Amino acid sequence: MNASREITIRGGAALLLLLSLGGCASFSRDGGFEDVKQGVGKHLKQELIREKSDSPTNAISVRMKELLAQPLSIDDAVQLALFNNKDLQARYASLGVAEADLVQAGRLPNPRFSMLYARNNGDYKIEQAFTMNVFALVTMPKAKEMERQRFEQTKQAVSLGVIQLAQSVRRAWVNAVAANQAVAYAAQVQQSAQAAAELARRMYQRGNWSKLDQAREQGFYADAALEYARAREQQVSAHEQLARLLGLADRSLFTLPAHLPDLPSSEASLAQVERNTFDLRLDLQAQRLEVEALARRLGLTRTTRFINVLELGPARVLEGRRGDDYKNGVEIAFELPLFDSGNARVARAEAIYTEALNHTAQLVVDAQSEVRTAYNSYRVRYEIARHYRDEIVPLRHRILQENQLRYNGMLVSAFDLLADARAQVNSVNQYMAALRDFWLAEADLELATVGPVAQAVGKGKE
Repeated sequence: MNASREITIRGGAALLLLLSLGGCASFSRDGGFEDVKQGVGKHLKQELIREKSDSPTNAISVRMKELLAQPLSIDDAVQLALFNNKDLQARYASLGVAEADLVQAGRLPNPRFSMLYARNNGDYKIEQAFTMNVFALVTMPKAKEMERQRFEQTKQAVSLGVIQLAQSVRRAWVNAVAANQAVAYAAQVQQSAQAAAELARRMYQRGNWSKLDQAREQGFYADAALEYARAREQQVSAHEQLARLLGLADRSLFTLPAHLPDLPSSEASLAQVERNTFDLRLDLQAQRLEVEALARRLGLTRTTRFINVLELGPARVLEGRRGDDYKNGVEIAFELPLFDSGNARVARAEAIYTEALNHTAQLVVDAQSEVRTAYNSYRVRYEIARHYRDEIVPLRHRILQENQLRYNGMLVSAFDLLADARAQVNSVNQYMAALRDFWLAEADLELATVGPVAQAVGKGKE
């Protein structure tokens, strides 16, 4: 009897220990959001806020109104999106899912109570057992570490999502401002072409121009009207794209500057771009955490290859009359690997780990190539925009001025003067497009040093 009581006492103490261990896991105060803020803060100067409800707080509402009360700069547009984009807020919720998995991994499964009751002519057989999954305790450290790695990986993925949204907003802002600029210039060109077409009509009526010259001016005016219509269509599309990223229901809620920023005085060097790139690439950090988690999962799979269920707990049995004493003892239950030795699970885990290793190696190669490609595009588009600004546009302007003087001296015809004006219009349009392409390339280069470009480009490009 004393031995039975000793076993029961030890079993109860073991259960109390297991219960105390199972209650250690708890949720953090911020759910990992502060870690995301710190990680993103290395790349963005804007503020991150996670909303606790469907509606913004008063402070956020006031700040949003302040941003919308004036033309949005590119930095203000990014800040507004970080406040108001609902997809981003949904990403923050994934932190809670990952943390819940981590907390769950640190908790033991609930104890199991089983009972057998039988009676025959006054004889009873009663078996009662209170068991816990002891094997879950053995594997708990590895399981918790796996979920901790997944939680860290989720933080990296959310951080990358924040930065990708910021870069998508930058691209959309550049496209929208460039569209505004194109519409304004197209309207001026249309007005000038209309005046030239009217002049050509009058000169033709007076016999000073040929029908062919008059038709050419009329054709230029028709083309200018079409370009103005296309520019307005592109303007609406670009503004709607930006409005979606900002989380605004109506594009009329915001205004934009009239012009894109000028070219910077100098371009960044490849050495500046590549410095610390691979320490800052969030996709590589997340993949590294994934490989580490898979390695631990492989170890766990090998540990649980033969036995993955082991239950232990105190039990008592009554056999005989109802008033007889119970027999105290311990119940042990485990799975016998008769048909499944676990080699398939191990082989699967090993294959997944090998797959992840090779995928990681390819990601490193892709990251190096993406940075070089983005930098090459950035450098070439900088040179193109600068060439238009410093060479082609001033040259076309000088030619027009010289021909203006010659026209005043009746040395060239009005048709020649208008042809030079059209050439200048074309060069200005090309410069505005080149300036837009440069700022888009600059946004892509900035993202390439942090994460993959293709995913974000698709969100911000028409």
